[in-house]
Amino acid sequence: MALATIVAVRGSTYRRPGARLLVPQEGAPIGNISGGCLEGDVADMARVVMDEGTARLAGWDLTADDDAVWGLGLGCNGAIEVFIEPAEQAALVAGALRTALEDDRPICVITVIESEDASVEPGARIVVRPGAQAEPDGSLGSASLDEEAVAAARDLLAAERSEVRTLIGGVRAFIEVLEPPLRLLVCGAGHDAIPLTRAAAGLGWNAIVVDDRAGFLTAERYPHAGGFVHVDAPELTAKTTPIDAHTFAVVMTHNFLRDKEYLRSLLGSPAAYIGMLGPAARTERLLMELRDEGVTITDEDRGRIHGPSGLDLGAEGPEEIAQSIVAEIVAVKRARGGGFLKERPGPIHDRPAPGTEARMTGDGLRRLSG
Repeated sequence: MALATIVAVRGSTYRRPGARLLVPQEGAPIGNISGGCLEGDVADMARVVMDEGTARLAGWDLTADDDAVWGLGLGCNGAIEVFIEPAEQAALVAGALRTALEDDRPICVITVIESEDASVEPGARIVVRPGAQAEPDGSLGSASLDEEAVAAARDLLAAERSEVRTLIGGVRAFIEVLEPPLRLLVCGAGHDAIPLTRAAAGLGWNAIVVDDRAGFLTAERYPHAGGFVHVDAPELTAKTTPIDAHTFAVVMTHNFLRDKEYLRSLLGSPAAYIGMLGPAARTERLLMELRDEGVTITDEDRGRIHGPSGLDLGAEGPEEIAQSIVAEIVAVKRARGGGFLKERPGPIHDRPAPGTEARMTGDGLRRLSG
């Protein structure tokens, strides 16, 4: 097999850095790195990589606005760089992904994609974990290069961003932050929580259902849930459930007193998002009663609270409401407003910083190497 990874883009592209395509020697590729226009070409090059056993950096420039490009059926108008390597060389990435899943925290993988230094080979890697005391795994070839790469990795871990950087010695590396699945706490095991866990699972999120009624927390009732937490009382949620700054929570018991206690507990946690089902007036009454009971509610807390939860889609019924909630969580995580894309003044995706985008020029379809 060979693994193809987008490492840099420029202009409009369907997928962003970190998207992968696994190409087996026989059979269909797994995953996608474009809307279908490049997979065949990438798979052909991946088979060359398998035969040679050597990694390659390839590029496609689709920025020309002429019939030669659009006649190929290409739906984007951007440039893309793809790093293709033998599967055995990419084994460290698989291990890093597993670590991110098991530890439930982000890690960073630094991969050399080009090098002017003959002693540093494309495909050399270091894995960096959060925390100043965590020792990196692997080496790029020299202590000074490793030191610079690790420092860059820690910067990007803090920024939760992946990008290509040029390091000392003309070494160009893809510094990729791998995040664990988003953790969604669904507080309240009612019937309308079922489609929410299903929608979350469809995005690869880890949906954990929380309730003080143990009989409701079953795999038969919630086949798509990633886990269950039985609390003795809703106000104990933050003490018994793993909640960090990357946790998103939705309170949906339909019981005013239960909702108040879940909200009380979540306000004392670092959860990034607190969604409240029901009208805005109900959420305001909940907050008013909590303030009267001595709970401090800051402006920052108000920024985390989304009540009613979800985007304004005119959603009706549990399935549509679940979709609107999931859409709002995506918007919050990406720091977007959730409006119509046709009204967005800039590009759909944030543009890479200068010097980190794909390095390609020229018209039409062009391969950088190979």
